[in-house]
Amino acid sequence: VQLQASGGGLVQAGASLRLSCTISGLTFRRDAIMGWFRQAPGKEREFVAGISWSRANTYYKESVKGQFTISRDHAKNTLYLQMNSLKPEDTAVYFCVAETYPPNFRGYEYRGQGTLVTVSS
Repeated sequence: VQLQASGGGLVQAGASLRLSCTISGLTFRRDAIMGWFRQAPGKEREFVAGISWSRANTYYKESVKGQFTISRDHAKNTLYLQMNSLKPEDTAVYFCVAETYPPNFRGYEYRGQGTLVTVSS
């Protein structure tokens, strides 16, 4: 199973970025939830957003609701994270995961290598 994330970069506060994650080699379970985590320097990783692959039910970290939008494209086996109104505190390595579990989203079965998002003030 491979998850390849891209789309990170250096932006100013208030800007937008869209992260992409291409998933290969995975047999998608009907109710599998794919998602995005992030890890800021010196901090623990945290769940950011998740989406059920079949029904597109979405889940978000409370602090990013209304700011980030997760989506997926079945045909391309790709996961997206649209991030708007970025803040310096959003600076982190963002990585996509396959098969994470509600309600706490503490773990996952597979993860990609991550893409760095740096937001300057």
